[in-house]
Amino acid sequence: MTTIGVEEEYLLVDPISGFPVPQAEKVCLAAGQARSVAEQEVQAELLQTQVEVATPVCRTLDEVGGHLLRLRHAVGEAAEEHGCRMAACGTPPLRDDRGTAVTDRARYRAMVAQAPQLVAEQHVNGMHVHVGVPSREAGVEVLNRVRPWLPVLTAMSANSPLWDGHDTGFASWRTVIFNRWPVSGLPPVFRDAADYDRRVRHLVESGLIADTGQIYWQARLSERYPTVEVRCLDVQLRADDAVMFAGVVRALAETALAEATAGRAPAPDRAPELLQASMWHAVRHGLGDTLIDPASGEQRRAGDVLCGLLRHVAPALDASGDSRQVTALVHRLLQHGTGADRQRAALAAGGPSAVTDLITEEATM
Repeated sequence: MTTIGVEEEYLLVDPISGFPVPQAEKVCLAAGQARSVAEQEVQAELLQTQVEVATPVCRTLDEVGGHLLRLRHAVGEAAEEHGCRMAACGTPPLRDDRGTAVTDRARYRAMVAQAPQLVAEQHVNGMHVHVGVPSREAGVEVLNRVRPWLPVLTAMSANSPLWDGHDTGFASWRTVIFNRWPVSGLPPVFRDAADYDRRVRHLVESGLIADTGQIYWQARLSERYPTVEVRCLDVQLRADDAVMFAGVVRALAETALAEATAGRAPAPDRAPELLQASMWHAVRHGLGDTLIDPASGEQRRAGDVLCGLLRHVAPALDASGDSRQVTALVHRLLQHGTGADRQRAALAAGGPSAVTDLITEEATM
């Protein structure tokens, strides 16, 4: 069975005001001292208002869920110790204009020198799913075949509609913020692993980016692990929502590997402008409108596209034993809405304080 691992980024907020608070170093230290947390599982992110966690390599969705709950609880308890709360949201519903301290690492200091305003606004929290691949050649096959599904995954994961106290009108404002970096957005199509490596090397050698860590494509080959890393997802309100995406992404990767091994037709090479526009549409509307069907390239109801996704990955889900769990979670998503839908409902019902309660209370469920 293909291995998976998940990284999540969380926000630290004041329990009263809801504003982000720069307590990451203290929270990471406290969480790291917990018996349940191993070394390097909890770390500070770019801004001191953010904390990142990483699961061990997992083989089952139950493992993923168990590790995410363990790490979420550890961070949540450490945050409480230091007078703040952990929030699972793609962007902070509220911000102040005093600026946020940057974590003191050479790489982050270089980013501030490169783009100070972008760093100041990098209050964005994502979820990254790593799927093991047998080789970099296989990884490129997965990238090319998963690429048309990235807008669908983004729409499903949307959990960042609010910014500076108001509704942006976008379901995933995090994606808009992140796409301002030089190498971001949808990855191109690659001929093979050598083509991938050559193009990445050229970007670094040109001096336009500092290192391969600044390859912010929404899916990429990992430089540290033998994995494909899907990065288009907003962090999820609940751990079981994150488990759903781990299952879906793994099934997409396994389906891609099976297609490539069987020598089936190459991945659909949708026109870049169509994919870019379909991503913008997904970011804008989430599941509240239509989506572009990766199979046909045509616009269809979001629910129909998600049913098509489940049909596309059904053999992989059956093989891993994940079919019932993932299907049930996808149906729940369609019934109850995305995190963006739920944040908007909370804002309408109870204002910013109700949103703060939602994104903090659901985070450890």
